[in-house]
Amino acid sequence: MTTTSIPQGNSTAAKRYDAIIIGAGHNGLVCANYLARSGLKVLVLERRKVLGGAAVTEEIAPGFRASIFSYLMSLLHPRIIRDFELAKHGLQVLPCSDMVSPVSNDDYIVFSDDMAKTQASFAKFSQKDAAIYPEFDRYLQEAAQIVRKLLWETPVDPARRDWRGFRDSAALLWRHRKIGRKMYRVADMLSMSAYDFLREWFEDDRVMAVLAYYASIGTFAGPKTPGSAYVIMHHIMGEHEGAGGWGFIKGGMGAITQALASYGRTIGVDHVTEAEIAEVRLTGDRATAVTTKAGDTYSARIIVSNASAKTLYLDMIGEAHLPAEVLREIRGYRSFSTAFKMNIACERPPQYRILDKVRADGALGNFSYPTYMHIAPDIDYLERAYDDAKYGWYSSRPFLTPVVPTIVDDSLAPPGKHVVNLFGGHAPYTLKGGDWATEKDKFKKTVFDTIEEYAPGFSNDVIEAQLLVAPDIERIVALPQGHIFHGELSTDQLFFQRPVSGYADYRTPFRGLYICGSSMHPGGGVSGIPGHNAAREILRDVKAKRA
Repeated sequence: MTTTSIPQGNSTAAKRYDAIIIGAGHNGLVCANYLARSGLKVLVLERRKVLGGAAVTEEIAPGFRASIFSYLMSLLHPRIIRDFELAKHGLQVLPCSDMVSPVSNDDYIVFSDDMAKTQASFAKFSQKDAAIYPEFDRYLQEAAQIVRKLLWETPVDPARRDWRGFRDSAALLWRHRKIGRKMYRVADMLSMSAYDFLREWFEDDRVMAVLAYYASIGTFAGPKTPGSAYVIMHHIMGEHEGAGGWGFIKGGMGAITQALASYGRTIGVDHVTEAEIAEVRLTGDRATAVTTKAGDTYSARIIVSNASAKTLYLDMIGEAHLPAEVLREIRGYRSFSTAFKMNIACERPPQYRILDKVRADGALGNFSYPTYMHIAPDIDYLERAYDDAKYGWYSSRPFLTPVVPTIVDDSLAPPGKHVVNLFGGHAPYTLKGGDWATEKDKFKKTVFDTIEEYAPGFSNDVIEAQLLVAPDIERIVALPQGHIFHGELSTDQLFFQRPVSGYADYRTPFRGLYICGSSMHPGGGVSGIPGHNAAREILRDVKAKRA
């Protein structure tokens, strides 16, 4: 067991804590900080040697460091950045170029916050799509604004028939009474496929693919899968202030969690690494302690899990202790992942065929290189990548998001060298008629073959390439089946049904036991909102008990 903020010689297990947080991912650290800021004594226990969960920076080759899992900051909320003074604790956001998507070996689309720039890029393929894009953007942003307000809500239980259930449901409806007919927009996105939703607006498959791409990120779905339209919105819901909300993080994504931990230390949060939890101990219907696999026991009146809900319920508590309905639903909670990540140390970033044209067109603005790319030239490409996975195999031509943080951050690689973070899909957790032990190298070649269709010779510049498929992600950061969102973002796994009905309010069937991670509303991404909301509910319970 390694302690990260407790002086040597102190007995952590002998200390008295008000709250114990299981898992030092970003939501666990956010929750810990809010609890400690309210006067509770908090201990965070982390199974790995490093704090951060899926927001970590680690070495992939001598002198090369990479954001191993999450790779761009887009959802971390300004409220959390302000509340914990993260800039004072080392958080520095660096700019990222507009997204560039090759549609062939000699043409591309630019997707930019600059409306006119995006319209001009769309116009190369459809004047109609360019003309209607501002109206579509307003429509989408209005829908996203509705959901942004709901992010901070504690899901109600509509099945409750007592006064509290009625009060909470009525209060929720009253707070959002001005939404009116705009709620139908959200309902459409929750039920429609990305393709059907976009087809109501656009005519060109290449233009649609720019937006439909987001529906496939981290999900076992294609753009023609019902409900996939909502995932587009999930990825654009970040709220950014000034230059502080979108881009690369200086030093990689681990700098976010290190800043959160640094702030926590200033208010008395203790962090312990190499402390994997074996059991959450129950006394009757109350959680009272946790025991690590090394045999250490820590007691507190509040236990908060940042681990996946499936891991908490099925492994740390155990099926024998669960109510039958909770057991049935958590067993059925879908977390089958097809996402993969490759972290590459290289001599130079991919030299795309379109690079000279992009530069000559002035499409990169102040950038010399497109730091943020999507490789998926049309809707059918995205759907075929999903089709391969749907029938149990990895994509013969996966969609890819290559990003190159070292264009703006020289702290991650030796002088003149680069790191490429490459996220993509689909590579199923299990293969039908195959095994990752024998197929992983073949899939790595498939990934490089795909990128070389657009950037010939890139493999020759590679020094080291770390490929992580879903079983690797599961093994390293304990995400069941490697799902980056702790579970699918589908209608039946959102809001008051995430992760199980009746217990979507960050509480569990056991008194004193809460969940603060991405298994809870509003789901995955490095936002910190589940951690914030869970802390709010915990403090409400503490206040009610004291009253």
